[in-house]
Amino acid sequence: MKKTDLELIAESVRGQTPAFDTLVMRYQDRLFNALVQIVRDREEARDVAQETFVTAWSKLSSFRGDAEFYSWLFRVAYNTVISRRRKKRVATVTLTPPDQTGLSFPEDGRAPSPGDRLERQERQQMVHSALDELPEEFRSVLVLKEIENFKYEEIAQILDLPLGTIRSRIHRARILLREKLTRLLDEQEHPGPINSRAANS
Repeated sequence: MKKTDLELIAESVRGQTPAFDTLVMRYQDRLFNALVQIVRDREEARDVAQETFVTAWSKLSSFRGDAEFYSWLFRVAYNTVISRRRKKRVATVTLTPPDQTGLSFPEDGRAPSPGDRLERQERQQMVHSALDELPEEFRSVLVLKEIENFKYEEIAQILDLPLGTIRSRIHRARILLREKLTRLLDEQEHPGPINSRAANS
């Protein structure tokens, strides 16, 4: 019978490393994919994931079970990203390319034509461009809410911010994203005039 996270954690705290290995196997792929979306570098994401599990092992006894284990693990990972970023003096964190963001568009039931696929790619690229323009504080909450599907309360725990702040940021982030998408769509449908110098050349 498959053991629960809490059972594996209890065994791990007692020094049974195979139990922690099972936890690692259970969550390493999901954590790695989420980290790729945040740091936009697979090698960096792999390093952060490894460091996260090392830290999690050393701090496992502090896990109280008042949240999902993955939520707790993601907070450790997020703090690791922040710590490494401070050390490297990296100013911003962006999302992954559009084919890895997890954002998709609804299907209408029919097989997509090459034109449909191209249009969907263009829309995904547009979403990515709009996301990339958002301030980091808004990008982060959208990744956690819309891509990782965390609850508001979990995001508040991960980012160590009041629940009201999280709700406000997500609301504001969605408005900003919609505004930027509207602008990008308008620019696509109504491109500006050709530069006169280029036109005369």
